[in-house]
Amino acid sequence: MKVMKFGGTSVGSPERMKNVCQLITKSGEPTFVVLSAMSGTTNSLVEISNYFYKKNPDGAHDIINQLERKYMAHVDELYTDEAIKKEITEFLHDRFSYLRSFSKDTFTSFEERAVVAQGEMLSTNMVTAYLKQIGVKAILLPALDFMKTDKNQEPDMNFIKANITDILEREKGYQIYITQGFICRNAYGEVDNLQRGGSDYTASIIGAAIQSEEIQIWTDIDGMHNNDPRIVDHTDPVHQLNFEEAAELAYFGAKILHPTCVQPAKNAGIPVALKNTMDPDATGTIINNRIERGTIKAVAAKDNITAIKIKSSRMLLASGFLRKIFDTFEEYNTSIDMVCTSEVGVSMSIDNPRNLDAIVDKLKKYGTITVDRNMCIICVVGDLDWENVGFESRVTQAMKDIPVRMISYGGSNFNISYLIKEEDKKRALQNLSAALFN
Repeated sequence: MKVMKFGGTSVGSPERMKNVCQLITKSGEPTFVVLSAMSGTTNSLVEISNYFYKKNPDGAHDIINQLERKYMAHVDELYTDEAIKKEITEFLHDRFSYLRSFSKDTFTSFEERAVVAQGEMLSTNMVTAYLKQIGVKAILLPALDFMKTDKNQEPDMNFIKANITDILEREKGYQIYITQGFICRNAYGEVDNLQRGGSDYTASIIGAAIQSEEIQIWTDIDGMHNNDPRIVDHTDPVHQLNFEEAAELAYFGAKILHPTCVQPAKNAGIPVALKNTMDPDATGTIINNRIERGTIKAVAAKDNITAIKIKSSRMLLASGFLRKIFDTFEEYNTSIDMVCTSEVGVSMSIDNPRNLDAIVDKLKKYGTITVDRNMCIICVVGDLDWENVGFESRVTQAMKDIPVRMISYGGSNFNISYLIKEEDKKRALQNLSAALFN
């Protein structure tokens, strides 16, 4: 069985919902489908939550009414069967009445998660109803019945696998199994969400749990490109990536995937295909365990980086110096992207400056601190094993006209990273594209 995930833009209108239904039924084989909320819906639900937090139910009701009118208009475009039309209309009225009910209670983060979860509830029920109307044997499996996180907010894979296996065993004989992405229950049984990777993460978890033959992530672009098409002309989709390469690209700026979302698929050895709902016949990108030797695959960029340099003569031969530095960042829950060291100094980059002032203040105990803001990490990904002689020099040669603050190489066999000023990003990406791919 394949798992197919469709994002918000893919189900963003009645016409696109119909296109999705054509895609998922085309093979005629049993398929597990994960759906996001219709595009724009989650933002509206977050806005509704904000009004409730501020004890302004009138503001919340205005947004609820707008959203309800939008969905009711979709009903007339999607359904011709009067019985199904009546059923989905009653369902929508019930969901929007549920949203209005929050004005009666004290609004907390628990209620907010319940409100935001309604987007996926709406889209999955509407698509399931449309499939039934066109004669497809489809069933909606609520994600809250089997998707659960543990006390560390990580997927509880044993629970998920056991429950989804039991459900599929009970519900044999359907062609399409639909569920919600993003939402789950936490360790205490409360409605929650998967935090990282959203619906993509749901699809990867389900694929691993049912040992799917393939996990397909459908978006509105044709896979990962070898550079940023918003900045560089004539980029191309990358046809194949190793899981490690995909994770590096996702972490360093390729927005099509969250860096952790394919981890369950990687652990289970299940390939992940990135496909385009606007061009279903396009090759897209396949992510698997295969490594193409001697190949540079793609370039990505990560903005809003801050570099911190600590210079100290006490660092030389001082045991525990680096531990103190890293402990400071851990204390303020701030992750580090790049690290470079010398005899008397260490430079690091971070992408979250929220606690920067406190971190710098504490680091001053250990040396002289220099901070560079408005920086950018340029990441080159491929088979960059150190035995592939000359690859790093090709990349560095392409960057010869760009001032480079830091270089990171050797921490991974799949990545060379350069820290540069944001103002030089466009030129760097264009230079690398010309040198490596054209």
